[in-house]
Amino acid sequence: MCGIAGFWMQTGSRAPTEATAIVHAMADRIRHRGPDDHGQWSDANTGYFVAHRRLSILDTSAAGHQPMVSASGRWVLAYNGEIYNHLDLRQRLERSAAAPAWRGHSDTETLLAAVEAWGIEKTLEHSAGMFAFALWDRAESTLWLARDRIGEKPLYYGRQGDVFLFASELKALRAHPRFHAEIDREALTLLLRHNYVPDPYSIYQGIRKLPPGTLLRATRGQRDPQPTVYWSLAEVAERGMARPFEGSTVDALAGLERCLGAAVRRQMLSDVPLGSLLSGGVDSSLVTALMQANADRPVRTFTVGIADGDFDESDHARAVATHLGTDHTEWRLTGADALEIVPKIGSLNDEPFADPSQIPTQLLMTLVRSRVTVALSGDGGDELFGGYNRYRMAPKVWARIGWLPAPLRHALGDVMTAIPVESINRLIGRRARRAGILFFGEKVHKLGWRLRYANSIDDLYAALVSEWPAPQNVVLGGRIPGNRLDDRTQWPRLPDPAARMMALDCLTYLPGNILTKADRASMAVSLETRAPLVDRDAIEFAWSLPLSMKLRADRGKWLLRELLYRFVPRELVDRPKVGFGIPLDAWLRGPLREWADALIAQDRLDREGFFDSKVIRRIWQAHLSGRRSFGNRLWSVLMFQAWRDSGG
Repeated sequence: MCGIAGFWMQTGSRAPTEATAIVHAMADRIRHRGPDDHGQWSDANTGYFVAHRRLSILDTSAAGHQPMVSASGRWVLAYNGEIYNHLDLRQRLERSAAAPAWRGHSDTETLLAAVEAWGIEKTLEHSAGMFAFALWDRAESTLWLARDRIGEKPLYYGRQGDVFLFASELKALRAHPRFHAEIDREALTLLLRHNYVPDPYSIYQGIRKLPPGTLLRATRGQRDPQPTVYWSLAEVAERGMARPFEGSTVDALAGLERCLGAAVRRQMLSDVPLGSLLSGGVDSSLVTALMQANADRPVRTFTVGIADGDFDESDHARAVATHLGTDHTEWRLTGADALEIVPKIGSLNDEPFADPSQIPTQLLMTLVRSRVTVALSGDGGDELFGGYNRYRMAPKVWARIGWLPAPLRHALGDVMTAIPVESINRLIGRRARRAGILFFGEKVHKLGWRLRYANSIDDLYAALVSEWPAPQNVVLGGRIPGNRLDDRTQWPRLPDPAARMMALDCLTYLPGNILTKADRASMAVSLETRAPLVDRDAIEFAWSLPLSMKLRADRGKWLLRELLYRFVPRELVDRPKVGFGIPLDAWLRGPLREWADALIAQDRLDREGFFDSKVIRRIWQAHLSGRRSFGNRLWSVLMFQAWRDSGG
């Protein structure tokens, strides 16, 4: 795992020593991504300068140093990530007599040799892993940028004046003297809607995120190079649903175990200490179980719990760890521990990010890094195997009320949101909890206001994955730019609404939120996380499964659960989904009230000019009164303000 940063002067020139100092400063901003080694490479004649920060995982010797030049001298690679099948690629190169005399056993060297032998597109086709890289072609003075299929590793790029910039994080770009840090109000509008800035946008004008599964070719003089798709999740989903797996349940279980077992084995390859992030849920428990089945000693597992009865799942994780016989470490944190990190969270974010679960995630990553350098997680299981409640509940809700005339449907939403959360919980909450439904009042409110904007089940999905209903009315000068959620011509062509939701979550929420959160939190403390459930083969196998093997008996992740039961008794993992959360609404009314009030003070909002202060203060006062719960909406504004205070 590493960080990359560089620039290409498209016109004019700088003194080589000055340019070298600039690229060094860019890389120094992302030192946390790679504290073990630093390297630079330049071609002063063409104005190309690149730097690399290394977190040594495979081949920790100098033979893995980057930027790395290919055996022929033509290609120069600065690379962030891991190619899990790189040993297989080496064997393939050797069998075809296309392998160089290997200098070491790093996957960086393997990538370069593959590019020399097969070209870039074929190398990407054969590579399985998480990565973002900058590849310089000295023969043609061409820069290639690429990002992995599902978006585990980030890569930003863009032109600022006559300089083309790229880096793993925006922090690095801000170190370049030509960088102009102007907030993109369209991206800010999307932040309020989603709680993250979706690709291809970034919070800064003129800077883009390279979308997952794409490749960008930049040549001198190009004003706006465009990414091209080398792998499409939408096509994988469409192909899988059109020609689904036709075997029995026994066959499917065997195929799933083979697929995930192979992914876990590949991702356990490491020259440094390795462990597992164990929440006690289905996904992380299965990954841990497969790790333990492939290990010759107890796997090191890690759990963090927050001392709040509704959010703490550490007891469940401990029970799973005990059953599997892992070497388990557990930290139970108080609310004060979690609250302590809140004022610092803005500086940890590379760009504004507003998923509140980042707080316990950051605490967990910090603690895990004190014991290991690499950790596997269960990220991706919900999106690929149907874990989120919306996949089951939205079709049910729409079947019952979709036939109502729109005015009645919208009026029903008004009624549902008018009743205070506390009143709903008093009336129905105890019964709901007995039925395994947590945070019932909040769920009623969330569904209620979304019904006010839904005229189809696709509208309902779009509302369910949106936080602010009309963020363009909150951001001054804001509007919603073209994006996948609104442009339904970009939606995967899947007839089942639950399948559409899952595919769209894989395309948007998974890379934009889940994987971004994992990358930022882990890299902030120089920890590498890996997600076997989003391995290329696992993704393609998951989309070949019929929906009935994911959603069954009013539960999600049916086939994953059936596989997990081979390793863990079902009573240890069968319980309502909670998520990795914090009591945000209560904290904003209590210990975080003063901090939040200062960030969204009316005079400050008016002075800075990003938000309509009257709307924000009205929402804030309603939240403080307890009549409504707007914690998640407010959090996006608070995280933007905290990020700005940290120097963004």
